[in-house]
Amino acid sequence: MNSSWCRSELTYCTNVHPGENLQQVHEVISGPLSSVRQNRGLASMGGGLWLSNPTSRNLSSEKDLGAFAERLHQNGINLFTLNGFPTQGFHAQRVKQAVYRPDWSEPERLDYTLRLAHILAALLTQDVTEGTISSVPLGFAPDWGQARNTLARDALCQCLIELDKIHQQAGRRIRLCLEMEPGCVLESTSELISFFTSELAEHLLDKALNPELINQYLGICFDVCHQAVMFEDCYDSLNRITDAGINIGKIQISSALELKTPDDTDARNCLSEFIEDKYLHQSRCIDNSERLLKVMDLDQAFTDFPKNRAWRTHFHVPIQAETLISDGLGTTQQEICRTLDFLRDNPGLHPHLEVETYTWTALPEEIRPKDNSMIIDGLTAELQWLESQMQSRNLLRE
Repeated sequence: MNSSWCRSELTYCTNVHPGENLQQVHEVISGPLSSVRQNRGLASMGGGLWLSNPTSRNLSSEKDLGAFAERLHQNGINLFTLNGFPTQGFHAQRVKQAVYRPDWSEPERLDYTLRLAHILAALLTQDVTEGTISSVPLGFAPDWGQARNTLARDALCQCLIELDKIHQQAGRRIRLCLEMEPGCVLESTSELISFFTSELAEHLLDKALNPELINQYLGICFDVCHQAVMFEDCYDSLNRITDAGINIGKIQISSALELKTPDDTDARNCLSEFIEDKYLHQSRCIDNSERLLKVMDLDQAFTDFPKNRAWRTHFHVPIQAETLISDGLGTTQQEICRTLDFLRDNPGLHPHLEVETYTWTALPEEIRPKDNSMIIDGLTAELQWLESQMQSRNLLRE
């Protein structure tokens, strides 16, 4: 397995752009995605598409898929991964916890995921043997219970069976990658490992299925921002995951907000500018007793968190930024570096790498891009920063 990446393998997730229907996805491919490729001076570039549930239904026929493949080819995009986390409405005026529905306890989640799997298997280029689909980590924790958990395990078992069929029929492996997220059923590395190695493996055995299906068709999408918000060291987290025998199919290169000095009024005021009504911004703090304090949205942090310990917030910010608005408001960029260090030190791994900063249009007004051209420039700058960091670690090749 290659221990380094070509520049063309590095991409970004298109959930930053509206893509609720097939026409909008076409416009994304021929517009910003192609423009970022051109800005980087690449003849072709990998693509990490978000295809909504309605869009997936519009790509069900061989004719539709053929036309879609031609559009990708004409724009120099090689598809290898899909974001299957939000099913639709990701650019609605208010998203918040609706992004987790349907969850894995609901049949619509399985149906949507399998449609994506068939689409991806049909669109992978000849040189790609495995495609990845990132997905919700079971569901939203406040909604969860034993009944939902059982339904979710059943659905995942059925998904693995179907992915095996796709592999046998199409000769392409599609790996479902559950993505830990604060506030979800699987938010920590310990919870993830327990679910994969114990809970789900035992459930497969109970259903007279081979637990090897997990190794073959299930993995994780490791979102750096999410685990940084959980105050996990990303190098250590990835090490524990691989030691547990869990496949890392995809890494989303992303960065969170970090308020290191909450007692600084100016810095705190800067953070307050990130409170907004569209997305959920789960926040975490480790208190003086070394307990992880949790709130489900950023506004709660200002009343619930102590002012003498750092706060971290789930708000995907440009990965090249060390600070935002003022020097007092930092980011968790160092955890991206820790992640790249892990890849350098484990040359047998070659997950898909995808920058995911979907909140460009939700940033405070003074640093928000004014138009699509500025978003494209920002996305290009993120990938250029990632390239430089990978180059310094000998992770990049021409």
